[in-house]
Amino acid sequence: MDQFIVKPLFGDGPIAWYTPTNVTLWMALSIVAIVLLLVLSTSKRAIVPSRGQSVAELAYGFVYKMVEDVTGKEGIKYFPYIMTLFMFIVVANFLGLIPMSFTTTSHIAVTAIMGFGVFLAVTILGFVKNGASFLSLFWVSSAPLALRPVLAIIELISYFVRPVSHSIRLAGNMMAGHAVLKVFAGFAQVAAVAPIAIIGVMAIYGLEVLVSFIQAYVFTILTCVYLKDALHPHH
Repeated sequence: MDQFIVKPLFGDGPIAWYTPTNVTLWMALSIVAIVLLLVLSTSKRAIVPSRGQSVAELAYGFVYKMVEDVTGKEGIKYFPYIMTLFMFIVVANFLGLIPMSFTTTSHIAVTAIMGFGVFLAVTILGFVKNGASFLSLFWVSSAPLALRPVLAIIELISYFVRPVSHSIRLAGNMMAGHAVLKVFAGFAQVAAVAPIAIIGVMAIYGLEVLVSFIQAYVFTILTCVYLKDALHPHH
């Protein structure tokens, strides 16, 4: 599990909140990659797009359609925030697949900030938009009256569990995938099973490429679902 250790970039001293580490380095590289893709590659927009412009337009259209389908027209104004989340996660995941790199989204400290950020944002928005009627989200009016208090408690607990599951899902999947890759890579050093291990590494790596995108998609679509609840609690 040494591939997940947070290390200072300069020296070997203790790590403080201001210490540049491998985590901050690869988060910064993720931001640079996003700027190159979404800003520089689209600065000279052409009718026949370049590869970079094509990827940027596909990402934009994909997330925009997701936000519109899940939250409705009212949720479009929050598209920039959701687009930022998606791009950061998917780029950080893909950069983490580069040999000798560091996967920032494998750390719960990173994913928890995003998960709790979404939770606080949609909760505040829900009360701002709907006032006390936002609490109707927890009251299942279609259920029998005797069951409504019990269901309200269950709904309340599940609501506060959202940021935990939201963040652990992403970090857990990225950490597990990279750990499995390291295990297969270790077996590749044993001559007797090296060919099978190498095939296993290739297969797991291909799966990790898919998982990297899927986990960004899952995090983003759950954000859209939570936003829909804040905008339309009665539904």
